[in-house]
Amino acid sequence: MRTINIIYMKNLNIFSLLVLLACPLAILSCKSNGASTEAADQSAKDSVVTLTANGVSFNMVLVKGGTFTMGATSEQGEDAQDNEKPAHEVTLSDYFIGETEVTQALYEAVMESNPSDNVGADLPVEMIDEGDCELFAKRLSELTGRNFRLPTEAEWEYAARGGNRSKGFKYAGSDNVEDVAWCGDTESGTHPVKGKAPNELGIYDMSGNVDEYCSDEYAPYSEESQTSPKAEAEESLGLVTRGGNFCDDSAPDCRVSRRGYSAGYVFGSLGFRVVMTIDK
Repeated sequence: MRTINIIYMKNLNIFSLLVLLACPLAILSCKSNGASTEAADQSAKDSVVTLTANGVSFNMVLVKGGTFTMGATSEQGEDAQDNEKPAHEVTLSDYFIGETEVTQALYEAVMESNPSDNVGADLPVEMIDEGDCELFAKRLSELTGRNFRLPTEAEWEYAARGGNRSKGFKYAGSDNVEDVAWCGDTESGTHPVKGKAPNELGIYDMSGNVDEYCSDEYAPYSEESQTSPKAEAEESLGLVTRGGNFCDDSAPDCRVSRRGYSAGYVFGSLGFRVVMTIDK
């Protein structure tokens, strides 16, 4: 009996030792999983910055830099226009872009006026010219202590395509225009922002609702690879406009590579969103 008891005790001690050794590993594993989840949550939180201007809050979405093909890429198919060619590589650094177009609520909070035809706090501001956009960005920068401006055409398209999370969609977030864009509706006017699905980065209305100003002057593309380009034209047709709008007759006008220009006019279907530069 003594021998058996000794053997039993030895086995019990070995078992206890194994349990004791396993427990810290399990605890470490649990801590590791928790830390991983917390890091992912923090990363998602850091990708959106919420700011307030005179009591109106708005979100800016982080767009991680990278290299992408700009212009008439394969998914655009036969809808691609000559002014979207040649497709060419562009490299961009990190930046933040508006989660939505600038709303009338935000515009009025900053500018103390609202020129829009179709009035509503959550509707995109419209009936504005290039100077209005620049003055808005300047005043918003002063109010928040950040640096705001219009996006370049390349920044606009990269964000519309989903940046480094792009799935190669024809429109900003889908191959089905109705999922992500208000278009082909001349009767109803503009729509409240965030009424359709966002794209891969969580950005809304980059297809449809209102066209959006970019900071580039309208000019032909070059086939050469470029880094952070911004076009200037000898004979300007105005600033580039992007995204399509609610009264465009056809879905192809809302594609991510489609280009237009303002010609110096203001429209009830033309608004803008802003970029916030990364503090160095």
